[in-house]
Amino acid sequence: MWTISENKSWDYLEAHYDWVKRMRTTPQDARHHAEGNVAIHTQMVIDALIGLPAYQALDAQTQEIMWAAALLHDVEKAGTTETLPDGTVTSPGHARKGEMTTRQILYKEIATPFAIREQIAKLVRFHGLPLWIFEKPDPVKALITAALQVDTRLLALLAKADVSGRICHDQQDLLYKIDCFEELCKEQQCWGQAPYFANAHARMNYLQKAGAAREYIPYDQPKTKVVIMSGLPGAGKDTYVQKHFKDWPVVSLDAIRISMKIAPTDKSGNGRVIQEAKEQARVYLRNQQSFVWNATNITHSMREQLISLCIQYTAEIIVIYVEVPYKALFKQNSAREAIVPAAVMQRLVHKLEVPDITEAHEVVYAVS
Repeated sequence: MWTISENKSWDYLEAHYDWVKRMRTTPQDARHHAEGNVAIHTQMVIDALIGLPAYQALDAQTQEIMWAAALLHDVEKAGTTETLPDGTVTSPGHARKGEMTTRQILYKEIATPFAIREQIAKLVRFHGLPLWIFEKPDPVKALITAALQVDTRLLALLAKADVSGRICHDQQDLLYKIDCFEELCKEQQCWGQAPYFANAHARMNYLQKAGAAREYIPYDQPKTKVVIMSGLPGAGKDTYVQKHFKDWPVVSLDAIRISMKIAPTDKSGNGRVIQEAKEQARVYLRNQQSFVWNATNITHSMREQLISLCIQYTAEIIVIYVEVPYKALFKQNSAREAIVPAAVMQRLVHKLEVPDITEAHEVVYAVS
């Protein structure tokens, strides 16, 4: 059974992990966290979590996942906290950045199975949603988007621990918000389960178009398939393409760079490479010919640009994410013809955003 640490004493965690140690020097706004710094709050959240009956009813592995999520839920307050001129302490974007930091910790420092790592990362990403969902422009769509990525029951449980593990004047109001979140989940039939869609095209239509109805099934079905590879350099994308799509046309950014004699570190040159790749893709799309786009595509914004282009041509998008363990990644990278420098590799690891089902018709995880 996986655990983030066999020894869960705070002294041990502080001594072994810098990201735990820096919680002690990260302040919080006294209006919302009168208990003190992030370290105090996190310890209170963990204590509150293990005292909740819903936590005690979980199986042992899920308890370990929730314990880790509680430990990491505010891990990036240290990197986002600022004190405003009026004395207010705020941490904008700490949940989004916390997802990425959690992923890096559980990939690089603490060997964690892929599915468990991503579950914890998404709990960190959405841990504040139950409190603020009704302030979103479209609460239902915000809920559906989150419920496609994370178990809403576990999310509500983490939110209850987060609220119970603090000292604030509006604690009861916050707990009531979590109850309302639960009711919204049940109303939308996504309490502890993924939201239902008639098919993948209906799901994509709902997520991509403002005001789209969840039950609507588009008449125009996809005319062709586009496989978008995603993964760090050296993860094995080329090998995967050769094995599974040997007879498909491939738009390869590496091949275009070589043909244009442009180095990967040439930023201006990379722009020309991408433009050439998009032109090749448009030819296949206009001809309704399925193809593979083979590049790193490690961030959501990278994938989004390409997916938007393909959707204009009513294509079915399949994202295939390839991953190997951290140590194996650098070993495989060193065996490549075009070796990516170690410093560049580290920057790419820190930028990694694993694709999820809200981005494409299908997401395949080829993880070893």
